[in-house]
Amino acid sequence: MLELLYAIANITGGILLGLATLDKWDGNSNFFKKAAGVLSPFQTLIGGALIILAVLKGWKTPLYNIASILGGILLLAHVLGAAPLFGDTLKKISNKLMPFKAIIGIVILVIGIISIL
Repeated sequence: MLELLYAIANITGGILLGLATLDKWDGNSNFFKKAAGVLSPFQTLIGGALIILAVLKGWKTPLYNIASILGGILLLAHVLGAAPLFGDTLKKISNKLMPFKAIIGIVILVIGIISIL
């Protein structure tokens, strides 16, 4: 059950983060824009799930988990600044990761698809 939740979180997070690139590949159908429109209200929940499920999954597949944690940090960027104790540090990490947002999104999307197979 944990594997399925992890795969769903990776796929949905990948769609949200990789939207700019996926939209170019999509052509005129706008499938990914519509999917991101439905998923965007749940961005905080998906980001938290990516981080929590990657930690719970352990270090069996460390590269997958690191990519999921980075994706979770990017999705939680708007919330991380409000954390009083470590908000500034997490906000700096998130800002440094922003140029790689689409790449991380595509990577975790692929990880989610591989996890299902």
